Amino acid sequence: MTTAGTSRPLRIAIFGLLGSGNLGNHGSLDAMLRFLRTSHPDAEISCVCSGPEELERQYGIPATAMTWYAAHGPGRSRITTAVRKLFGKVADLVRMPRLLRRYDVVIVPGMGVLETTLELNPWGWPYALFLMCVSARMGGAKVALVSVGANVARERSIRWLYTTAARLATYRSYRDNLSRDSMRAMGLDVSQDEVYPDLAFALPEPIPLEPSLRPRKTVGLGLMEYHGTSADRGRSDEIYAEYEAKIVEFARWLVDDGYRIRIVTGDPVDEVVVAAVYDDLRKTRPELAESRLVREPADSLGELMSQLAGTDLVVASRYHNVQSALRLSKPTISISYATKNDILMEDMRLAEFRQSIRNLSVSRLIEQFRALEARAGRLEPAMREKNTEYAVLLEQQFAVLSKTLFDTGSSVRVSRH
Repeated sequence: MTTAGTSRPLRIAIFGLLGSGNLGNHGSLDAMLRFLRTSHPDAEISCVCSGPEELERQYGIPATAMTWYAAHGPGRSRITTAVRKLFGKVADLVRMPRLLRRYDVVIVPGMGVLETTLELNPWGWPYALFLMCVSARMGGAKVALVSVGANVARERSIRWLYTTAARLATYRSYRDNLSRDSMRAMGLDVSQDEVYPDLAFALPEPIPLEPSLRPRKTVGLGLMEYHGTSADRGRSDEIYAEYEAKIVEFARWLVDDGYRIRIVTGDPVDEVVVAAVYDDLRKTRPELAESRLVREPADSLGELMSQLAGTDLVVASRYHNVQSALRLSKPTISISYATKNDILMEDMRLAEFRQSIRNLSVSRLIEQFRALEARAGRLEPAMREKNTEYAVLLEQQFAVLSKTLFDTGSSVRVSRH
């Protein structure tokens, strides 16, 4: 594929919070790369991201830091770090346009890039996304926000940055109706925007381990270092401590009831919760901890899915841990930290198997777990059917992307309605 009127390959930048260890974000990247390499093999692909060194190590494609501060790092003291951050915001006004003018297309693949469900500074990611969209359009590049997540931002500054960035996009789609409705509520015209499944539903399903080869019934337990949202900064430690105590209690119950636990996470920060569960079982169940608990870090969402393929049931919090389990048609309970988790569960007809992470009840969780296990055989066929539907819809979106972003003719739209 070449650009119109030239013989050079099309240059594509993938933009996002990538290379920082978040497996969900990397799952969206994996799905986008599969599409681009299959449908547009001649295109030159690189990344503009938060962790370029790690991304280059994992994927072997050129990567550049999205901000001046990310490229140069903090200073030796709090004062010099603050000065560097301030200087970086100014430097990026020049750096970002220069960086992006070399590209024809900039793609933001999936991820909750328009969300505020966790702690968020407006001058962090929201500003970087806004500046990217402005810079890319100034340089003549098309911008695509593909199957992204969104919610209504309470802070005016974040709301303005998100809606302005989205208005500059050539193509927009959302991973659920809530995301599109949220952007509409914030004043964006979404009449031409479509809703498609999360990009990670396009990832191939790994080969599961034969049930007869498993040592005992295995539960995938997805852990998350949850501290609340930006509105909870005053009591974030209290929120985390309460969650940790409850998830440790549930892990004890699983082990006592004869289950094997495979711990899964989605971000390096979650290791603090992993350590809490492991240390507790070593102290309270020393004879069972080593044989009943498996903790193997995953470097990609595909690797995490391979781990989940060897489980019978899943209990998880992080969005892409829940999504991965559902992609594998695993009976799942979501300890939800955001409405996006609930939407996934509703679409898979598992709405009764969820509860809020903020009001987590261990006794209710045990009741839900027993009910899920009893009905697992009846739930799985409907989940497989839904996964087939998602795959078809994502193929439709990829066809739209090819026409809208890479074709010299007029764009087309494939409606899912």
